[in-house]
Amino acid sequence: MKSSLPFFAGVGVILTAAASRISCSSAFSTPVFQESTTLRRTAPSQREGVEIELPDFNELFYRVQRVSPLAKQVLERGADGGFASIEKNPPGMNWKVIESNKRRTVHHIDKIDNFQNLNCPIVRFRSSLAGPCVGEKFAEFIMNLDERKRWDPQIADVDEIYPIYDLATANLAMGMGRYGDCTRMGVGYCQTKANLVVTPREQLTLCGIQKFACGSTLIWGTEMEEWHNHLFPEGERQTRAKSHIFSTAIVPTGPESFDVEYVLQLEIGGKIPTFLTTPIVTETVKSLFNHAKEIYSGKGGDLERFMEEIKVRESTLTERSLLMTP
Repeated sequence: MKSSLPFFAGVGVILTAAASRISCSSAFSTPVFQESTTLRRTAPSQREGVEIELPDFNELFYRVQRVSPLAKQVLERGADGGFASIEKNPPGMNWKVIESNKRRTVHHIDKIDNFQNLNCPIVRFRSSLAGPCVGEKFAEFIMNLDERKRWDPQIADVDEIYPIYDLATANLAMGMGRYGDCTRMGVGYCQTKANLVVTPREQLTLCGIQKFACGSTLIWGTEMEEWHNHLFPEGERQTRAKSHIFSTAIVPTGPESFDVEYVLQLEIGGKIPTFLTTPIVTETVKSLFNHAKEIYSGKGGDLERFMEEIKVRESTLTERSLLMTP
């Protein structure tokens, strides 16, 4: 998947000898991926002969809950009021408010500089939107190239190059419902265009979508490690950007309203200082939410058509399951 944000949206660190066993993308004490081949868990992709390394899902969703109170609400209590009832100031997280205005589409932005000493900030965006809570459509804004081009002028390509072969395998690895129902998972490749500040960037990210009975959706992503570089598509390599953590929690707050919390820690790569790149990331995410606001309001009929497609797809899956019943 290619992009100015990750496939849905890692950071290199200097490791001491004592910490050399820790994954380079790890900002917490436990790595998401295992460098030891004997400890790795894999699942086949839809591309013949290509295995996808599965992360430590307990660690992955622990991280998501630490940085996203809305995601924590969904995972612990379901859709329980959205922003109105989240944990305001989780211990150990010193967020600095950089924007707050209830009249704006993105009404709150905060960040932690140099999060986990990884030389780049983690930034959190909050928005409350009108419209039906269709989380899959929000994921399309990020994952579908045609949708992405409508709000992200820097996007060059977005492609899910290795979808997982069997979602049942993913759900089993996640504890069968412990983290909702995984409806999509795969390795994505992203690439962005050059602009006045940065040259083209590329990413290799494992991403997924979790659906919950309460109507909420959780979109997540984490950068693949250096030992996964063989998964890159053929072609000239670009400077690597890394998403240490990406999470978007989408929670219904009424029949026609929902809250969204979008969290991203992205290192652009190279030697460009974060005071130049963070404003670019912030404005790009704002463009995403402005586009989402228009689509969820019903403009152009995009959302209605998408919901009809979902109904047809779910109906087809139901018919197939009935035919396959012994």
